[in-house]
Amino acid sequence: MKGVRNTLASSLVAVLSLAVAFGAGELLLRLKNSSMTNYDIEMWRYAKELKHKSPDPALDFDHVTSKSAVLQGIDIRLNEWGLRGSPVGARPADGRRMLLLGGSITLGWGVAEPDTVALQLEKRLRDAGEKVQVLNGGVGNYNAERYVSRFFRKHAELKPSDIVVQYFLRDAEDLPPGGGNFLLRNSQVAVTLWIAYHRLFDRKGEQSLVEHYRKAYEPDARGFQVMKAKLKELAEHARANEVRIFLAMTPDVHNLVDYKLGFVHDIMREVAGELGYTYIDLLPALRGRRPEELFAMPGDPHPNALGHQLMAAALFPVVSRTVVQASR
Repeated sequence: MKGVRNTLASSLVAVLSLAVAFGAGELLLRLKNSSMTNYDIEMWRYAKELKHKSPDPALDFDHVTSKSAVLQGIDIRLNEWGLRGSPVGARPADGRRMLLLGGSITLGWGVAEPDTVALQLEKRLRDAGEKVQVLNGGVGNYNAERYVSRFFRKHAELKPSDIVVQYFLRDAEDLPPGGGNFLLRNSQVAVTLWIAYHRLFDRKGEQSLVEHYRKAYEPDARGFQVMKAKLKELAEHARANEVRIFLAMTPDVHNLVDYKLGFVHDIMREVAGELGYTYIDLLPALRGRRPEELFAMPGDPHPNALGHQLMAAALFPVVSRTVVQASR
């Protein structure tokens, strides 16, 4: 009996010691990460502070509404529609309402609101004399299935005159649902250990990344088929409602000097033509730039303000009615 009590006491001490160590580690990590320079933790905070679980399984999660948070040192505010930016005003009289759909690049992760591609494009269009409103429908960790489903669930009633799908390579990936682990939702220690584990055992060099995307874009890949089906659904909506629709192919910015993912751009050019999208390739606008020129911060491969400026400049002549009319 005495031996059992000693074992129980030892076990209790061990559990308490682990709990104290875990709590101390959590406190120290939160103090360290309060600088907002840890990309992974800031993305984790984004999920906690500006997202919620969606009742629609095609979305998995969605933005909250009418809330803001400072993430990676940048204020990200969400309006009453869950779009990044100010409240949505009336559509300009005799003007256009353009909606950008996409993931975290469209959202403008790590980029101040005025510098995002949406507002940079709006400024260029207005400077050219157009009456236009450009809305930012980007959501981090979305693929084509999610942002098209979200459009029909929430934003079709905004009745945009133009839709720009800012397509990224992972938009054809079959993304699993997330958010089910209590520790990963609430502990920076757990998140840090989880990330360290996957970086240790899931190392992907450039060549393995190329192989990953070759598999993802095989015609019979489930994610590829779902992506095409959702983009087709959106294109059919556009035709039925006389909406101009564009697909802006956005490159991965890790290696723009010797870019090895051009085959995805070729595939999406064909998909866009097949479905009736006006295709815009943003690679030429960014090609040759080094990562340190375009990364939002070290370790964060999202385009910075310069990247958004270059992308907006590439979009402008294609989406602008002023330029189209002047060229006739």
